[in-house]
Amino acid sequence: MPTANTHAFDVLIIGSGAAGLTLALSLPASLRIALISKSELTEGNTLYAQGGVAAVLDETDTIASHIQDTLIAGGGLCDADAVRHIVEHGRAAIDWLIDAGVPFTREAQDQSHYHLTREGGHSHRRVIHSADATGQAIELTLSDRVRELPNVTLFENHIAVDLVIGHKLGLRGEAGRRCYGAYILDRKGQKVALFRARYSVLATGGASKVYLYTSNPDLATGDGIAMGWRAGCRVANMEFNQFHPTCLYHPKAKSFLVTEALRGEGAYLRLPDGSRFMPRFHEMAELAPRDVVARAIDHEMKRLGTDCVYLDISHKEAGFIREHFPTVYQRCLEFGFDITAEPIPVVPAAHYTCGGLVTDMHGRTDLLGLYAIGETAYTGLHGANRMASNSLLECLVTAQGAAEDITADPLAHEPEGLVVPLWDESRVTDSDEEVVVSHNWEELRRFMWDYVGIVRTNKRLERAKHRVDLLTREIHEYYGNFRVTNDLLELRNLVQVADLIIRSAMARKESRGLHYTLDYPEQVEGEAHATLLTPPPPR
Repeated sequence: MPTANTHAFDVLIIGSGAAGLTLALSLPASLRIALISKSELTEGNTLYAQGGVAAVLDETDTIASHIQDTLIAGGGLCDADAVRHIVEHGRAAIDWLIDAGVPFTREAQDQSHYHLTREGGHSHRRVIHSADATGQAIELTLSDRVRELPNVTLFENHIAVDLVIGHKLGLRGEAGRRCYGAYILDRKGQKVALFRARYSVLATGGASKVYLYTSNPDLATGDGIAMGWRAGCRVANMEFNQFHPTCLYHPKAKSFLVTEALRGEGAYLRLPDGSRFMPRFHEMAELAPRDVVARAIDHEMKRLGTDCVYLDISHKEAGFIREHFPTVYQRCLEFGFDITAEPIPVVPAAHYTCGGLVTDMHGRTDLLGLYAIGETAYTGLHGANRMASNSLLECLVTAQGAAEDITADPLAHEPEGLVVPLWDESRVTDSDEEVVVSHNWEELRRFMWDYVGIVRTNKRLERAKHRVDLLTREIHEYYGNFRVTNDLLELRNLVQVADLIIRSAMARKESRGLHYTLDYPEQVEGEAHATLLTPPPPR
């Protein structure tokens, strides 16, 4: 019987971005769903996505072209079957969003057609968008619809602690490889409750907060990846962290990303003297894949000793700029930059986690009853580098795939008489040294930026591994002695993800896509495979 310390649902969805919301809306109304949101329901990476969703919508575009562009951007590491599956479901995903009420931008001259833009790596205009605030439009539209569902119970300001796995309960065989829910901390009430569920879904987003500079909000701490790994799931390609080339460079402009669509509409990257530099690095210049652009900016900043480079769209008509990029225009104006009249200072920042928990197209992980969707998952779509605006498409398609799989077998069975213990705090105390958490948080993000950033070396990675091992031991001891808090849980997860990133980077003896090392600057054909890490067997 549910109490204040225990809840029971058919489906537990941890995460409330595009993937989690899409899943909640795609499941049958007969299922009882718990939707866990780490902050307010709408807060998360999706809300801040500016560009759009990539899909073949124009008659001059083709599925084959979108597939080919994705494979090229992925540097030879994409799973071709996954790419085809997700691209082929693109139009249906967009139609679903339109039916849900997402207000995509239409052509000014022909309101019967949606405006499509082009971003880095794409050979056609195929990015449908809502001005320059597509993520916000999707997040707010879907969250409004979810709030209307009587079978969905929302738990805002809650964070998952760990998953409940059969082998940790002493079960063996198939029962030992099944997930039975999770322990969840109420961030406001500071109490941990048991959420039992037939199906659990990790939709917590990526882990870019592991870096000092990031376009992501504070919530992006890799919670789902870390929990899945601790539960026994494999991870893949964690060395491929995408750095968005253009975040606004201003001391007060925390995490403000300047959408790639500006470059898609003709913006130039310039050095402090006003000269362009991207034509020297790639034939597609400013429209080169993000890894190329970010590395070029990093190279020029280090070569010149400058703090930033400049993004310039002021040669376009002012009315066009204000109409197509109202969010960027207004936000930059708040910091004293008029993008219709002058270039704006930009720097790269950690943006997207291309690796994650290994899943299939239905979001199934290595554990029965446990799914991972969105940025938390590794499907094989992105390979060594994510092509712009493919991520929201992946969220939609894999969430709907998970919904199909759960719907096909909605009544997964628990072992008869299964007893899951409540969260036990009887042997811990309140921490009297919170400074340990804040200090370790800052140290971790600093050395990850310095040693495991856009350009890497063996020596830098070794230094990072030494430091992360020390932090891991310290945090493990701290976690065992004190009551859990939001900050401690996030730090614990970030340290775990950092370790996975470092280990994956050390394993790849080449440069490919988002992983660039001065010790192995060339791409090696024999390394054209995913970097797979397997957790130790349960004890």
